[in-house]
This record gives sequence, C-alpha cells and structure tokens, in this order.
Amino acid sequence: MTSLLAVIANLVVSTASAQQAPMSEDLVWKLLEMGRVVDPPKTAALFAPMQQKEPYQGVKIERDVKYGPADRHLLDVFTPETATSTRPVLIFVHGGAFISGNKRTTPTSPFYDNVMLWAVNNGFVGVNTTYRLAPQSPYPAGAEDLAAVVAWVTARIGERGGDPARVYLMGHSAGAIHVANYVSHPEFHKVKGGGLAGAVMVSGFYEMGATPLGDGEIAYFGSDPSRYDERSSLQGLLATKIPLMIAAAELDPPRFVEQFNLLKQATCKGPNGCARATMVPQHSHMSEMYSINAVGTHLTDEILDFVKAGK
Repeated sequence: MTSLLAVIANLVVSTASAQQAPMSEDLVWKLLEMGRVVDPPKTAALFAPMQQKEPYQGVKIERDVKYGPADRHLLDVFTPETATSTRPVLIFVHGGAFISGNKRTTPTSPFYDNVMLWAVNNGFVGVNTTYRLAPQSPYPAGAEDLAAVVAWVTARIGERGGDPARVYLMGHSAGAIHVANYVSHPEFHKVKGGGLAGAVMVSGFYEMGATPLGDGEIAYFGSDPSRYDERSSLQGLLATKIPLMIAAAELDPPRFVEQFNLLKQATCKGPNGCARATMVPQHSHMSEMYSINAVGTHLTDEILDFVKAGK
C-alpha cells in the first residue's frame, strides 16, 4: 500500500511540474531589455506577482531554527503537511555578493520561499539557510557555516521526514561559491564524505582571479592574489566524488558565463567525468531563481533529473 501511495505521489508531482507555464513573450522581452545585469528589485517586480503568498496550502514551515551560535546561523524548514514516505532534502543557499542577502529577502517577500515551495511540491524536504557575511566574517566563514548546516540536517532532518542519506546542497551566486568551497575543501566537512548526495551550483565562481573580482568577492576572499588558488574551489571540485551539477543563465553577466564554461570544460577533462551542466535559456542572473515555482521549468527539470539519475 505504501509503495502505491508513493507512485501516486510521484505522478502528482510530475503533473504539477509539467503544468507550470512557460514564460510569456512579453516577460522574455522585458528580461532582454534589462540585459546582462544583476538587478534584484527590477527582477523581483516582474516575478513577485506570479508567486504564491502566505499561508502556503499543504506546507508546514519552521522559521529561524538555530544551527549555530552566530546571529545569522538560522534556517527555515519546509515540509508537507502530510507525507507518505521519507523524502530527499534540498538545502538552498542564497546569494548577495558575500556582503548582503538573506534566506528571505524581506519578511513578506516570496523569495526564497519559492524555491522551498517548489522543493516540497516536487518530493523534497526543503531547508533554506543563511550564513555570516563579509567583511566581518571573511573566508572561510561560508564553508564553515555550510558544514554546520549539513551537520544539523544530518542529525535532525530525520525527525522531520527527511532522509539524511539523500541531502542535496544548492547555491546561487555567492551561495553557489560557498557550496563549491564547502564541497571542494574536505577539511571543513563535519560529516563523513561531506554528507551530500549531490551539489548544485547556479551562477557561481570557481577559480578566483580567472575573471575580475568585485568589491564583495574581495571583501570575502581578501585582496591578496597569492591566496586565491588555495581559496578557489576548482581543483577540489575536480577531485570530489560528490555528484555535481552546474548552471548559468543565458543573460548572466559575462564573468559568470566564463566561470561556468571554465568548470564545465575542466570537469570533462578531469578524473570523474563531466559535471551535469545546463545553460538556462532566456533568463538573467536573478530571474533564474525568482521564476522558480512560477514560470518555466528548464532549471528545475534539470535538478530533478540530476537527483533521479544520481549524476
């Protein structure tokens, strides 16, 4: 009986995902007109009206759960009100150029609850986390904080219906860089093997100094180029056994696309073979996240296939 319920639940999830509408031509043109920019306010104005508003039907939320001693050591847990089986876990790590950002952009914003709602609707337990910021907390604070999050999830997610053996870590922008640094530097791991079934990095940097750094990156990684190699993730990502998925947006600023191509090509020449790589068509740096659970499924379909295939 349990297996039949699980099959039915999977069919419901697949139908819900398939019914999500593509972006309208008008929306595509608006993103093209904005161009290759990182503009959260303008992008949010386009996508916020499409997103769900609280209270979210069928979803339970625990807000601001402490995972460590710092003020920003907080996470939100999203679970279904009813669940028929143990679920894989998706941990989401927001961006913000290392010096800003949060797991929820404002107390009433749909971002990044939208990522968590998509996760629950597609068979996951969702964990939305924040972390310490630069310049008060420079490298390696982000990797240390993600290590603490993964340790918390490993120890505590089972009682919330999540499977600690199937934990996926997903980051966007600065969050993707923190994910990459956590995965690639085993010295930060508090759980054997990193505690992950896979890592998803969306619009991140992997070789510091290969492209020009902004003020936020310098605030976090420092201004000494001689330290950038050891603080980069590229070599460690080539060595890791954790399955990797990387993505970038078609309208990302050029340096994000350059870093995406750099890692894609490097993994294909590396010992573990090509990472799953996808370029998200028609989207910008922010819209690839703000559109999740509203319109378009290119990125999220790739994530689901990555989880299903295990690579």
